[in-house]
Amino acid sequence: MENKYNLKSPAVKRLMKEAAELRDPTEHYHAQPLEDNLFEWHFSVRGPPDSDFDGGVYHGRIVLPPEYPMKPPSIILLTPNGRFEVGKKICLSISGHHPETWQPSWSIRTALIAIIGFMPTKGEGAIGSLDYNPEERRGLAKKSQDFCCETCGCSLRSALLGPSPTNPSPDDQEDQELAQQINFKAEARQASESTGAESGPPPDPWGDTSTSWGQEEEEAHAEQQAEAAPAASEDEPCPTAPSSRSLSPRQRRAQQHQREPPSRPTFPASPHPPQGASHTGSVVLIMVLALLLSALIFRRIYLTNEYKFDYEL
Repeated sequence: MENKYNLKSPAVKRLMKEAAELRDPTEHYHAQPLEDNLFEWHFSVRGPPDSDFDGGVYHGRIVLPPEYPMKPPSIILLTPNGRFEVGKKICLSISGHHPETWQPSWSIRTALIAIIGFMPTKGEGAIGSLDYNPEERRGLAKKSQDFCCETCGCSLRSALLGPSPTNPSPDDQEDQELAQQINFKAEARQASESTGAESGPPPDPWGDTSTSWGQEEEEAHAEQQAEAAPAASEDEPCPTAPSSRSLSPRQRRAQQHQREPPSRPTFPASPHPPQGASHTGSVVLIMVLALLLSALIFRRIYLTNEYKFDYEL
């Protein structure tokens, strides 16, 4: 296999190193790449004790991208278990469905321990998740050791070492701590999704700094609102009862401003004649004009008759 891949590739170097570390099976897990494909691994994990999966051994595939460890692997279970769908990529914070939560410091060992830790949790409709009842899961756990993988030839009866009370190795302890962090992140995400909250941004190494910046912005915004409140009360006074505690000079001015009506320049109103007076004036004007017209007509007739009389004489 070494002659088939570029040994200078970071992904190849990392996978060969992890294959050497995971060569020997433990009582909890075992994983190795296929003979003809370094980027596809088959794994076996034991069900967590004191759970519905106690006594079961489960087999699956891990498909790694060429950019590993910068990008997460895809995880597929092959043994019926009642928690994850068979033959489908499962949605976990360590899988390819959530590249935003993946960290290059995690390894295949971390993923195996995390899978064991995720098994007793609730699926809650996640991709590739199932929520079988406890009786069905216990029945599948008993049948799981009869499973034999057709691809790698692994038999689950002999895939792992027998349970023993030995203390875990330092590597196992470190990966268990990482897996607990992964489980905590997944539970926090499921809680936010169940309450309808928007998914937050990916974990940021500067998260504490951004949080402090956000708090400072909120405090500054609150201070601006507090300063703008008295000014708003001066422009638009609200009829509230006076407080018994001592008031600041600015609040006293605001209250005084409320008591005193605003001084505005007043202008004399333009006189508007009553409607009846205007109508009477119009009638009188018409009558005067009619009399003048009658006088003119009468004078005209009189002058005409006088001219005729003089002409006859």
